[in-house]
Amino acid sequence: MAYSRVGIVTGANKGIGYAIIRQLALQYPQSPLNAGSLLVYLTARDASRGEAAVKALHEEEQLRKAKALVTDGGPTEIKFRQLDIGDEKSVDAFAEFIKKEHHDKIDFVINNAGVAFDGFNDKVVQDTLKINYYGTLHATEAFLPLLKPTGRIVNVASMAGHLSKYSPAIKQRFLNAQSVEDATQLMQDFASAVSRNHEKQEGWPSAAYAVSKAGVIAFTRAIAAREKKAGSEKLVNACCPGWVVTDMTKGKGHKTPDQGALTPVMLAIQDISGKTGEFWQDEKVIEW
Repeated sequence: MAYSRVGIVTGANKGIGYAIIRQLALQYPQSPLNAGSLLVYLTARDASRGEAAVKALHEEEQLRKAKALVTDGGPTEIKFRQLDIGDEKSVDAFAEFIKKEHHDKIDFVINNAGVAFDGFNDKVVQDTLKINYYGTLHATEAFLPLLKPTGRIVNVASMAGHLSKYSPAIKQRFLNAQSVEDATQLMQDFASAVSRNHEKQEGWPSAAYAVSKAGVIAFTRAIAAREKKAGSEKLVNACCPGWVVTDMTKGKGHKTPDQGALTPVMLAIQDISGKTGEFWQDEKVIEW
């Protein structure tokens, strides 16, 4: 079957990712991108959990009432594909599948997959950066060539990545990062400082998740600037979904997953006036 629009959501078997899929299905009929049928790939590391999530979405009363899915006469179809963004081979294999399956290219990618580990030490930093920073970066670069000329990348970051927690010198380095290499150098310097137990002396917070998400915002801005300079109309943005009640926040937070999904979904399928390289929260651009 040919689809008018195609999108990908990573880390979507639960929490905000799952809610993003639901909101895409609910909002797509009123979206300016609506051009007929929509295929969304729900991806997850664990195949059984991903397949269970697709099954659960098809059984959701909210979606059935709205006649959002093709099974109820709606425009949206949800399919599961296994994807582990912490494994470059998994990302590359998925990108190759998309390239072969969708010759007309795809419309959007929402990079939601990520981790938050308890504690703070060298191993926690390495494991966090591997997935949240390097995994998201590799996925972004792998998926960019698969986008249509006006396609969109949405990288889910966090207010934890806000620059208020850094020394003036480190903050300025983030703001001045002009390239992916600049952003990656910052992550390498952070990891090095932690390995020497010098992070606080060198102006870093003792927070692996926060720094990884600051890195995501930095490389998102750099890639957006690179695309714009090359004359591309692709939109590449980062966003914070807010403090959402999920497993990652251990049930804390003041937003529901559906509320947290609103900004990523807006950046993927609503009119954002061509804005790119921005950091968003609560459906608006905010200061990083």
